[in-house]
Amino acid sequence: MKENLRGVLALSPVVVLLGVYLVGSLLLGDFYAIPIASAFVVAAVYGIAVTRGYSLQERIGLFSQGASHRDIMYMIWIFCLAGIFATTAKSVGAVDATVALTLQLVPSNLLPAGIFIASCFISMAVGTSVGTIVALTPVVHGLAAQVGCDTAWLVAIVVGGAFFGDNLSFISDTTIAATQTQGCRMKDKFRTNFFMVLPAALLMLAIYLFGSGAEATEVVTPDASQWVKALPYLLVILLALTGMDVLLVLLLGTLATYVVGFACGSLAVAEVATVAGQGLASMYELILVTMLAGGVMALVKAGGGFDLLIRMLTRTVKGRQGAEAVISLLTALTNLCTANNTIAILTVGPIARDLAQRYGVEPRRSASLMDTTSCFVQGVIPYGAQLLMASGLAGISPVEIIPHLYYPMFIGAMVVLSVLFGGMRWGKA
Repeated sequence: MKENLRGVLALSPVVVLLGVYLVGSLLLGDFYAIPIASAFVVAAVYGIAVTRGYSLQERIGLFSQGASHRDIMYMIWIFCLAGIFATTAKSVGAVDATVALTLQLVPSNLLPAGIFIASCFISMAVGTSVGTIVALTPVVHGLAAQVGCDTAWLVAIVVGGAFFGDNLSFISDTTIAATQTQGCRMKDKFRTNFFMVLPAALLMLAIYLFGSGAEATEVVTPDASQWVKALPYLLVILLALTGMDVLLVLLLGTLATYVVGFACGSLAVAEVATVAGQGLASMYELILVTMLAGGVMALVKAGGGFDLLIRMLTRTVKGRQGAEAVISLLTALTNLCTANNTIAILTVGPIARDLAQRYGVEPRRSASLMDTTSCFVQGVIPYGAQLLMASGLAGISPVEIIPHLYYPMFIGAMVVLSVLFGGMRWGKA
């Protein structure tokens, strides 16, 4: 009994974290009024205060060790390089060139399917659903009136495709968080993930190819000299698919953007440091939250919180299928509370890893379940950054978009089917 009480107390910082963020956001009526970093700071201070069996200095030491864990620091290196690459690529015009390239590669009379393919490709290249939505939504908003399509429907296509890449891209923060917390290689997680969501993607493509009423429209072809600006994104995809370490991929991708920027005259030498600084600044909150999450989870583990949780789950979990169901459910509930799929994965990651090890779930499988589940939830909640951004750029309500979010709903269904039938484990190494 005493051990259980100690475990409950150790788990309480997680409850405080979710309570501060969720309850506070509900009271203020805005899920972005309370920064998730602030909620983590409250949880961290509370966790240090309630951890038993250690002196204050030892508790701070435990927190610091967790915040500076090798896996945490590796993720931070990746976040830094990803921020620099993304900002530099945008500054040299690579985003606009990539958008134009993907739109130009598909027939204009198949616009819905073309938008979905473009959104999938761009999100795979840039590794962020928000970035893809920002890049494509203004274009789609303008095209909707020309082809006589419902704006909310076309915007939903963009959002769905954006989560395809967010779920699979090697430089997506969700992929990075999932693979690092589970201790698996990115290419292994990619294979497992890809074949889980492939049926959903093919179904969506069929719907957009044969079920749309869009009329032919003309897409303006940019100057041929602009195609070269898309090369850094193409290089990142090719290098990542070879299995090269993501740090090296991002480093080479960033160097490629410098070469392209200098050659095209869209980036001056004097701007390199400024643009890199902007990229780093865009990652500050995520870096801070990552370190705080590592510290809080270290306190929870030291206090016996994870052990208690595992014992409680063991009572209901029956084998690998039950473990997979719990991993998916925990990820979904945490994502609902935080409205951030990366934070949800970071929070659930240590628990998922313990469950996976106990019940024989492959690391790439648990990483895939967490990533896909979080993308499903993040893709359908009206207070998530993606839907808020899409609705704002299109001038419509998030509620108008939700009924058309077929792809996020389908990948959610694929997670359920995959867990229930347990045989959907294609793409083995």
